[in-house]
Amino acid sequence: MTSALKPFMLLRNYLPRCGTSKICSSKVCNKQIHTTFSLLHGEYEFQDPKSEDEVVNVTYIDKNGKKIPVRGKVGDNVLYLAHRYNIEMEGACEASLACTTCHVYIHYDYLDKLPEAEEKEEDLLDLAPFLKENSRLGCQIILTKELEGMELQLPQITRNFYVDGHTPTPH
Repeated sequence: MTSALKPFMLLRNYLPRCGTSKICSSKVCNKQIHTTFSLLHGEYEFQDPKSEDEVVNVTYIDKNGKKIPVRGKVGDNVLYLAHRYNIEMEGACEASLACTTCHVYIHYDYLDKLPEAEEKEEDLLDLAPFLKENSRLGCQIILTKELEGMELQLPQITRNFYVDGHTPTPH
């Protein structure tokens, strides 16, 4: 280990004792580090609805045509909700709007209930295989009560740069 990194490596062992949202000092390097509370990526989506008023029931249709009913809540992201219920929607870019692996087909009855796709989403969808007029990116769909009963069909394939035989898993 280089001498420049040694104080930081020692400080790393000290940080967990500092707590959250405090200024921590270390005798090791005489520097202060401000730490803050953090959430895990997608943590909100892994919480159950607090009341029945928040519940939004949607159905995913997998690549084989199997319907999978899911109980989500207002504010859930369709991609993370799929991950919660182990539905095969990859989300390679972790909802950063940089890929098309969360491509879904929205049932036509619900297209008008969704906000218009932004230009960046439309640009990415142009790259998606088997694009249809009801195509959207799951990472850009946030559940509302208006979407109760919505069906989301997964396309037969998505485009990613994995080698053959790789089974995608949520990050």
